[in-house]
Amino acid sequence: MQRTVFIRKFSAIPDAIILMLFATLIYGLVRIGHEYRSDFHSVTKIDLSIWALPTYTLLSAIRGITAYVLSLIFTLIVGYAAARSAKAERVIIPTLDILQSIPVLGFLPGLVLGLVALFPRTNTGLELAAIIMIFTGQVWNMTFSYYASLKSIPSDFMEASTVIGLNWYQRLVKLELPFSAVNLAWNSLMSMAGGWFFLSACEAFTLGDHDYRLPGIGSYMAIAVAEGNRRAMIAGIIAMVLLIVIMDFAIWRPLLTWVQRFRLEDVPGVAPEEPLMGLFIRESRLLRWVKLIYRRYRFEQREHAAVHSGSQGQGSEALQPVSLQDPVTASGDTIKLSLQRKWHFSPGALRAINFLLTWGSVVLALYGGWRLFQMIAELSWGVWVVLIRNAFWSFMRVLVSLFLSTLWAVPAGIWIGTNSRRLRIAQPIIQVLASFPAPMLYPLGLALLFALGINFDWGSMFLLMLGTQWYVLFNVLAGALRVPQELTYATALMDTSTWDRWWTLYIPSVFPALVTGWVTAAGGAWNATILAEFILYRGSYLQTSGLGATISMAAASQNMPVLAASLSLMVVIVILLNRTVWSRIYGLASTRYRMD
Repeated sequence: MQRTVFIRKFSAIPDAIILMLFATLIYGLVRIGHEYRSDFHSVTKIDLSIWALPTYTLLSAIRGITAYVLSLIFTLIVGYAAARSAKAERVIIPTLDILQSIPVLGFLPGLVLGLVALFPRTNTGLELAAIIMIFTGQVWNMTFSYYASLKSIPSDFMEASTVIGLNWYQRLVKLELPFSAVNLAWNSLMSMAGGWFFLSACEAFTLGDHDYRLPGIGSYMAIAVAEGNRRAMIAGIIAMVLLIVIMDFAIWRPLLTWVQRFRLEDVPGVAPEEPLMGLFIRESRLLRWVKLIYRRYRFEQREHAAVHSGSQGQGSEALQPVSLQDPVTASGDTIKLSLQRKWHFSPGALRAINFLLTWGSVVLALYGGWRLFQMIAELSWGVWVVLIRNAFWSFMRVLVSLFLSTLWAVPAGIWIGTNSRRLRIAQPIIQVLASFPAPMLYPLGLALLFALGINFDWGSMFLLMLGTQWYVLFNVLAGALRVPQELTYATALMDTSTWDRWWTLYIPSVFPALVTGWVTAAGGAWNATILAEFILYRGSYLQTSGLGATISMAAASQNMPVLAASLSLMVVIVILLNRTVWSRIYGLASTRYRMD
């Protein structure tokens, strides 16, 4: 209330903040548009002065936000298809398993070379490659989270939506999106952090004898670390923290507050405090003026349409557009029938299109598999023995880092998520820590580990935790926010002990979200091995035995057979784990621990 009175007293503050944000966004779009249109130059000279940092930070922010928008669109389409169609699920989930297990550097060579060849005269190819690589660091966590949320909707909710006659679109808008909103919002924040994790690798990398570098805070930090410029490293860290805080103020805090209205509870909890950005938007005179102009325009349009329709003769009937929704049922057959009516596709034509798409995909997959086999067939058995040994050590680091992350993240996530006051205090701290690109802290982390006498073989495991532990924490936190408040009140009325409350209510309630956190954290850990096992530190490279180090060295030297074999081995390992271990745990979470 005091904030509202203060802002109303100084009414120019909201307008100034909003104008500043819009001006910054417009400048960033113009600046990055200039980068797209500029003549092709693979290496941009990075200025390590402090005055260059705001522009670099803004360019990286626009790349990250663009990649997130693409990730959200992909998530809503692909995650929904996997959850609601058994046929699509059998194809999509294994495909996502494969794509999630491919590290960013696995997409790097083909993506960069292909896009540069597609746009040989401008920097568009490099910019698109950076955005797509950031996209690959964001999208899989979001998609798996959305898919898991849709699969865990209580069955009585689904039955009720069928009884009252909701079609597929109404069910999506009124049930499925609201139910998954909390998980999707928190995992969006985590996915943005995952994109920042690989920022340096996406903006500054080496392929064989060629260096590629884009202007951005990731390349700024990469050059600062390579040159050992501590002043520039500290400035880059401060700029990254400021970027995270600004995005929290303008985007994430309003979003996370808004999705609280979709919590699954019948007994009202404590109303969340209105975020400062929401208050600015509500009190802005400029936005009220824009809204008023828009409403007047819409009113004039409706008046014009009404006058125009009234002047038409009543002897002719207006053609009615064909609806895409059937009012009787929401089944897939009805939607297909509506599409047939709109586009005049006969059943035979639809079968032919389905046949061509299916077998075209199969032929492309077989061709790609054959080319991959030809490439890795060049390697000797000795190379494969080394790769399998390295894969074992990477697997052990991933397993231990996941276990250690679970030990602290599960109790911390439940403790924070079940109390609104603790959540308000901890959320900005957790967000800054989780969103900060862990590789930027690797030099400081290594210095601390070496000071404690821990060698790099063990230290690389703790470097993995800097990025992967947040996947577990954020998913558990989102799961704790969805615990129905009436169950908490019921356990309190029964005088249940704290220990029993945790083991009978909180742990089972967050278990489905925890499983999603394990799967995404494991995938993130395998991806992080490429940066945690092969590091430039004080002018020289540190490496340990691991599959991630092998991939990093193969990508840098453009050794395509070793790179292809390493990536294939990592994909096989992750898929085997997902199809055996994680699928069984997923089944347990979706049956025994459903919120029914």
